[in-house]
Amino acid sequence: MEMAEGILLTIVTAATPLLFAALGELIAERSGVLNLGVEGMMAVGAVTGFAAGHVTGLPIVGALAGVIAGAAMGGLFGIVTLVFAANQNASGLALTLFGLGLSGLIGNSYAGMPGLGMAHVHIPFLSGLPVVGSVIFAEDPLVYVAIALTIAVWLFMFRSYSGLILRAVGDNDVSANALGYPVLRVRMLAVMFGGACAGIGGAYLSLVYTPQWTQAMTAGRGWIAIALVVFGTWLPGRIAIGALLFGAVSILQLHAQAIGLGIPSQFLSSLPYLITVIALVIISRNKALLKVHTPACLGRTFVPDS
Repeated sequence: MEMAEGILLTIVTAATPLLFAALGELIAERSGVLNLGVEGMMAVGAVTGFAAGHVTGLPIVGALAGVIAGAAMGGLFGIVTLVFAANQNASGLALTLFGLGLSGLIGNSYAGMPGLGMAHVHIPFLSGLPVVGSVIFAEDPLVYVAIALTIAVWLFMFRSYSGLILRAVGDNDVSANALGYPVLRVRMLAVMFGGACAGIGGAYLSLVYTPQWTQAMTAGRGWIAIALVVFGTWLPGRIAIGALLFGAVSILQLHAQAIGLGIPSQFLSSLPYLITVIALVIISRNKALLKVHTPACLGRTFVPDS
């Protein structure tokens, strides 16, 4: 029982940064912007969060610093792709390379320093329940933030007028502009929100998941987050389920290595990414499902009439 609880706890912890980053990318893509720079934004959020937490001694300040740094990176991407109408794919790849390099530069003086960690919040009575108590009701604060954010994103997208505008901009930017909606402003806010979510996802890695800073500690999670949006067919609930599944794959391959299964460790380490590719191939075969939920203007450059 204790082993099962431990595995479930680590799965939730592994899924949380993926969920943060994927929810942010979901909002960006629903507005019609494809941001391939999630990995770089997570890296900058990780080093900024660790540095701010180390300087102040407060993990919550580190998390907020990660949000601000990620939003700034998102704003930079928005200026390049929305104001100057640069290619979104190339700009996203450049943002990833820039973020990884910048995080290595900032984090050079913090390498090897011990992290702060973040205390778990035990909900009275509920945290004492067998198995689910420690897994759901005795987590760190950012896990609860991720759960609340999932619900909030769903309510925003499907139960608010602003969410309707966001989806209209992503589905037909020309018509939305003709109706008077500020397409570029909506997309800029969506991209900055996506950056903020990626930033807190990165900060979670350096503050909670592995409380320390190491270069390239995001380890491809930004790319998995982008794939999760497709895996979840642009729906928040399915993305949350996908984050748990990919988190489980990441953790179980570590346990498989620990118990000494006769499988090469290199194959087990590549398993999360292999599963990502397989899942995308399977989903892409369902054309009807993708057509219903895919934003029609995803990745398309929009230049309003002067």
